[in-house]
Amino acid sequence: MKIVDDKTLPVPNGHYSNAVVHGDLLYISGQLPIDPVTREPPEGFDRQARLVLKRLADILAAAGSSMDNVLQVRIYISDVNDWGAMNEHFAACFGAHRPARVIVPVPELHYGCCLELEATAVIGTGT
Repeated sequence: MKIVDDKTLPVPNGHYSNAVVHGDLLYISGQLPIDPVTREPPEGFDRQARLVLKRLADILAAAGSSMDNVLQVRIYISDVNDWGAMNEHFAACFGAHRPARVIVPVPELHYGCCLELEATAVIGTGT
């Protein structure tokens, strides 16, 4: 097992790692859309969705993987009415690649965030 520890990634606020590699699999912890400078979520669902998807791409790159190697994504949203917008951001980010995915409506998320994302990916080129 290897912890993904890259100085370009935000330091987690709790006792966990951004991501862990085991074999050729990368397990990415739940990522909240917290701005690394202000330590606050940006205003609005769209800005938060773009930020959390960028954070996913950054973690993948730091681990030697990419969006094309994502196997599954779990997205928690605090307002089910944002499902359509999340789907649009997801499609724009992943393009032709269609990983397995679930969107789970939840009553609320930490720090007042609109969404949280976690994922599993393959390291390298995948198959």
